[in-house]
Amino acid sequence: MTTLSKEAVRATLARHIPLYRWYPPRYQLAMLEALAEVWEGPHQHLLDIGGGTGIIAQVLQDHLPAGRVTAIDVENRFLPNLSIDTLTYDGVKLPFADASFDAATINNVLHHVPVQGRKPLFAEIRRVVRGPLYIKDHLSRGRLDDARLAALDWIGNTPFKGMVRADYLAAGEWAELARHAGYRIEPGPRKIWRRGPFALLFPNRLETVMKWMPQQAAH
Repeated sequence: MTTLSKEAVRATLARHIPLYRWYPPRYQLAMLEALAEVWEGPHQHLLDIGGGTGIIAQVLQDHLPAGRVTAIDVENRFLPNLSIDTLTYDGVKLPFADASFDAATINNVLHHVPVQGRKPLFAEIRRVVRGPLYIKDHLSRGRLDDARLAALDWIGNTPFKGMVRADYLAAGEWAELARHAGYRIEPGPRKIWRRGPFALLFPNRLETVMKWMPQQAAH
């Protein structure tokens, strides 16, 4: 387990996204704290899949034992002046040799990946990453949760021109993906992502953090 300094993390976020100079990044801090609690590092080479603006990968490099971080996405929305490596790709084949990375993260991304593309994506991750896979995403129990999560995606992604279209996963779907790719799921901590009326509307159970550990052989 790694301990994060909230002040230092917020300073990094605010340096690259001025919004966080006055708006507290509570959600981002909760996500990073949850990842820190399951972190196995140090990881010398870390891959961040679906890196978006690259800001989370930057925080991981700056504040977790992550060595050098590479963020990859299908579109170039990366912020300027990042010190991480950034790369775009075709969304099908990760442009890296086998076992290039010690670990990987994929944060609030998989629900945007078309259902038919999820198993091939995890097969590619398993090919290029030899260690753990850290995941932050969502858990849906049905249509009402899907609607709640769609609203959260619209609120969170629209300002950064992120993807809104999504197909959210239930617990069983996560388990099947992990089994098929040859991973064992280690659940992460329960965090308080929202409080008060906002938490009643968007329950904290909608958020999940997991560490996937590679099994001896993929199935």
